[in-house]
Amino acid sequence: MSRTQTWPLREEAVTETAERIRLVKFLAMFGVGGTEKQVVNLTKRMDRRSFDLRFACLTRWGALLDEVEGQQGIAVTEYPLSSFYEPNALRQQFRFASALRRDGVQVVHSYNFYGNMFSVPAARLAGVPAVVASIRDMGIYNTPFQLMMQRWVCKLADRVVVNAGAIRDWLVSEGYDERKVVVIRNGVDTSRFGPRGDGAALRREFGLPPRVPLVVMLARLNAKKGIECFIEAAARIHAVRPDACFLAVGEAFTRDGSGSICVDAEYRRELQDKVDELGLAGHFRFTGMRRDVPQVLAAATVSVLTSMSEGISNTLLESMAAGVPVVATRVGGTPELITDRRHGLLVPSGDAQAVANAVRAILDDSLLAERLGRQARVRAVNEFSFEAVVRRTEDLYRGILAGKGMHRTA
Repeated sequence: MSRTQTWPLREEAVTETAERIRLVKFLAMFGVGGTEKQVVNLTKRMDRRSFDLRFACLTRWGALLDEVEGQQGIAVTEYPLSSFYEPNALRQQFRFASALRRDGVQVVHSYNFYGNMFSVPAARLAGVPAVVASIRDMGIYNTPFQLMMQRWVCKLADRVVVNAGAIRDWLVSEGYDERKVVVIRNGVDTSRFGPRGDGAALRREFGLPPRVPLVVMLARLNAKKGIECFIEAAARIHAVRPDACFLAVGEAFTRDGSGSICVDAEYRRELQDKVDELGLAGHFRFTGMRRDVPQVLAAATVSVLTSMSEGISNTLLESMAAGVPVVATRVGGTPELITDRRHGLLVPSGDAQAVANAVRAILDDSLLAERLGRQARVRAVNEFSFEAVVRRTEDLYRGILAGKGMHRTA
């Protein structure tokens, strides 16, 4: 597919979608991040008889791109730019607005800072009836100037969707209109997570003894995810539980001189140096990105997330669905998922010793581990189904259109 392909405008295609709501989802890219996974899983379940769904993005990159175009057959159009401070940014926004107007798009839903900044003003310029922005963190990745600009842009949106009550409260405190902010928490496909296994195959893959305790962190390798804290906690655990081994499942990405996305090899080396300095060589593995998360979690003894900020974490939901006992930092929306000592153990952010103590408590108490994992799975199944996310999202779009006198039949 061409980098600049636009949506098909064949007469027969327009006729067959005339009664469907024309919806564009806008992402910066298609990496295997929490937001991207949620959006792609959401679109799999949307009622395609009611919604004519397309995607647009800033960069046609990421493992989920093939899933959208190949498996789901959804058109993806790229609007490439290297900076919002160059003339090309305005050209791309006008190009996007022209496509929205030409195709009669009725709903645009964008995600996160770059998606919101690019698509919300363009959608308003095009006269799109329903414009929805999404904010899925508490601003920890943005500068004060970026937060100010996003607040201004979101005033143009009909709704701002967040995935945690904590984010809603923060946005309201920052001056967002409370009436516009809607909480739709993440969902998880619990059917992907079967009974716990012995994890022998995964341990063999990494050259680990067959029954060693396996402490796993699934996250982007990013300082804001607290990866250094996880490594420090691993060293403290190893001092008293030398049998334990650790996996960091995820990758560090950056942009090269041409603006292309690539693995951040320098940061990976820094992390590996820290592992070696703390005496964890042979006990700690960086796995890179993996698409077999259910198999990884089936082998895990404990799942850890040491983020400094979170909305509703996909990896925590997946760990809960897999019945893996969880240790997580008490930040953002995490307490909305996990009640301490009922669905997992919560610890302060940045406290490696507290992380180590909580992991050791689970490793040393099989009854505690079993109870936390069982209760977490029950909650994931009962309260965080994708069906509820889909229903609320579709109802949101229909409600905005109905409020503007635009009634559509499915």
